[in-house]
Amino acid sequence: MLARAYTLLEVLVVVTILGTAAAIVVPSMSSAGNLRVQTAVRELVADITYAQSDAVAYQARRAIIFYEDEGRYVLCEVRGSVIDPDVDALFDRTRDGNRYEVIWDEERTAGAAIIEVDFDGDNILIFDELGGPVETLDGERPSTGGFIRIRDAIGQTFRIDVEAYTGRVVVERE
Repeated sequence: MLARAYTLLEVLVVVTILGTAAAIVVPSMSSAGNLRVQTAVRELVADITYAQSDAVAYQARRAIIFYEDEGRYVLCEVRGSVIDPDVDALFDRTRDGNRYEVIWDEERTAGAAIIEVDFDGDNILIFDELGGPVETLDGERPSTGGFIRIRDAIGQTFRIDVEAYTGRVVVERE
């Protein structure tokens, strides 16, 4: 009875194919964290534009309150000169089931964190009935704009700018 074996050439071809596949897959897997950070930034931009569109659609003020030290933000309705994010959150829906609140946890954002928020010296972005950013909850003065700064686990920083008057959102990597 003859013993069957692979030739050296067949083994080299298989090893070469496996090596090529590994060279393609490994870098893709290492960039998965970067993709999650970019997804978190895109989600925040989408929520800002959503609040702005909702203000226009319902002809009512909307605000986003950022709690940078807690890693979360809440989209709220604005009623007069006071808002209560526990009561006024838009549509009473979110991932936690009771209001539109977004919590940036380690798993979802690959370690990205909101590190700085500044809208006219405050942590609240307010849109008026026409979708333009304003300085105060019940005032008419347009906002001077503002920004949100996000840092990922490896130190890469993104800046989301909301422009004065128009509310245009621009994202840049710093």
